[in-house]
Amino acid sequence: MIAAIALFAGTLLLSLWAAGRVKSVYAKYSEVPAASGETGAEVAAQILDRAGIRNVEIVAHDEMLGDHYDPIHKRLVLSTQNYHGTSCAALGVAAHECGHAIQDKLAYGPLRWRMAAVGATTFANQIVLWLPLIGMFTGLIQPMTGALVMAIAWGVIMVFNLITLPVEFDASRRAKQILAGMGHVATSDQMTAVKKVLDAAAWTYVAAFITSLAYLIWHLLPLLMGRREE
Repeated sequence: MIAAIALFAGTLLLSLWAAGRVKSVYAKYSEVPAASGETGAEVAAQILDRAGIRNVEIVAHDEMLGDHYDPIHKRLVLSTQNYHGTSCAALGVAAHECGHAIQDKLAYGPLRWRMAAVGATTFANQIVLWLPLIGMFTGLIQPMTGALVMAIAWGVIMVFNLITLPVEFDASRRAKQILAGMGHVATSDQMTAVKKVLDAAAWTYVAAFITSLAYLIWHLLPLLMGRREE
């Protein structure tokens, strides 16, 4: 019981730390203006045009840091702060999402794999959410059976999070190169601001991977120990 509480508390604290760091770093570098003086939406449009991508719509969204690229509907979604913002933080996030659009155009392998795994991962997330409650309140699920199903579900989530890492790191790498190459960030301080924002965001994906790996190992242990006893 103590180990389970420690696992939950440890992974929760890691996730909270990563999310808090993103917000604090983003807030800090939202005060640093970029050299071009252009908005995130304008920069994103220029990056996409330069990459020969003209079938992607750029839209604003009210959710703070809810920025993402939708490869199914060919839509680049920027939070209002980044859509209209002219800071290094806004441009860094906008360029990062453009990195995903470029990956999509180039048929970047890890992005394709992640897209293919979305359905299975969504199902796995439902399993890890509801199976413990069903087992607790009905008693219909044997402990070893439950551990096996949970291990499989967490394994799917872990693989999805693992695939996500190169997708995100590659998009950030592209963003830094593009912003510097197009002159949107002109000084080392501005580039440092972009780098720190994107690196902080990357930690949320690392935290998600570590969490899923920890829960996978947690549910695998009783299965492995049971086989050893046999």
